[in-house]
Amino acid sequence: MTAMTSEELGITSPAERAAAVRRRDATKRVRWARDKLTSTSGTPAFDYELLRVNISRWRLRLVILDLFFGIAWMSNVIAVVRADEAASTFMLFVMLLLVAVSSMLASSLPIAMFAATAPVTVAVALDIALRGGMQNCILAAMTLTAQAYFTMLSQRLYSTTLATLEARAEKDALIGELEQAKAISDEARRRAEGASIAKSRFLAQMSHELRTPLNAILGFSEVMKSEVFGPHAVPTYKEYAGDIHNSGVHLLNLINEILDLSRIEAGRYELNEEAVDLAQIVTDCHHLLQLRAHNRGIAIHEVFEAELPRLWADERALRQICLNLLSNAIKFTPQGGEIWLKVGWTAAGGQYMSVLDNGPGIPDDEIPIVLASFGQGTNAIKSAEQGTGLGLPIAKNLVDLHGGSFTLKSKLRVGTEVIVTFQPERVMSALGPISMEEPAPPTQPASYSLPAQNPANDQPPPSIRKKPVRSES
Repeated sequence: MTAMTSEELGITSPAERAAAVRRRDATKRVRWARDKLTSTSGTPAFDYELLRVNISRWRLRLVILDLFFGIAWMSNVIAVVRADEAASTFMLFVMLLLVAVSSMLASSLPIAMFAATAPVTVAVALDIALRGGMQNCILAAMTLTAQAYFTMLSQRLYSTTLATLEARAEKDALIGELEQAKAISDEARRRAEGASIAKSRFLAQMSHELRTPLNAILGFSEVMKSEVFGPHAVPTYKEYAGDIHNSGVHLLNLINEILDLSRIEAGRYELNEEAVDLAQIVTDCHHLLQLRAHNRGIAIHEVFEAELPRLWADERALRQICLNLLSNAIKFTPQGGEIWLKVGWTAAGGQYMSVLDNGPGIPDDEIPIVLASFGQGTNAIKSAEQGTGLGLPIAKNLVDLHGGSFTLKSKLRVGTEVIVTFQPERVMSALGPISMEEPAPPTQPASYSLPAQNPANDQPPPSIRKKPVRSES
């Protein structure tokens, strides 16, 4: 992964450069902490020095010293026995205490523990056994058994310590990897944000640079196509002018779709919401595309529920949604096919718009593809009227901006239906009429004294009026 400069990331101000420097320093500290956590001692430099030490030689030295320590204790035991032969109980107690303490302190090196305690244990066992008698033999056997038990305990403590250290090392390594992954993901996110900003700037600049010459191309080509200044000497020029005008219109529509999608993805598409009639918008879109459907021999049917209240939404966005869905249905419906436009109530009290056709349909595995930006299914690729693959994504994103739901249902060789649903909160219910017999409420609250409460005639004062409430139509 190559490092990007501040200019490539779009960083120009001194504050942004300082923030980038701080982020790089934080990344270096995280990398150093990861190396420290995944090392043996916690300090990489010290670990390097440890590699230069002969650990086996020092371990042998420690075992020899512990052996001398055990021999010294054995000498003390022998001295006590020579002084008082009846001190066997004391010697046994001292031996058990020494073995127990050594097994706990030298558990990190079991062989050293054995070297320190074996001489004392052997001396005590021999002294007790040489005295003869069944009881003394049993005590000697118990002494050797105690030595074996504490040796096994020391080995067990050693294994537990090793397992704990390995688990701690794995945990530290995992923490280091997580920190590194987080740093990488943060850097990738910052680069993605920088790329998104660069893309938005590029599209905004290209919008101006492309629309300016397109206006001239569309204007002059329309003048030439209409023969405003007289007929062409060659009739073919008129057809060429029409082709130029149609291509310019197609290019302008493509630019507008790309810019709309870019604004929606960047969260900069602002809805100009107002009270609109959803059925009327669908009817207007039907009239706009009626000629195209008639040329293909496609019949469009309208199924609208009566007396639908207005919807609080962006009229331009709703019109674009309907035009995209209806133009797609006309494009992929074969000649002689039928399209149904439906507008009505939902079960939850909202409103819906549906576009149903009896075209070839879309396979289930291609539905996510056609809903993605620039995605096209197999039918679109085979069709002579290939589009940009932005109609359905733009429609779906506009519906999401309104808080609605976008559902695409399709079945091969049966047809496709797209259902757009709007929430009940966007339906503007009719207000109850205000009676003209009652006077208008005062602009300022009037002062009055509350009358005595009468259980038989408990009515509010005349100056208190109820506000009209919304009722579902």
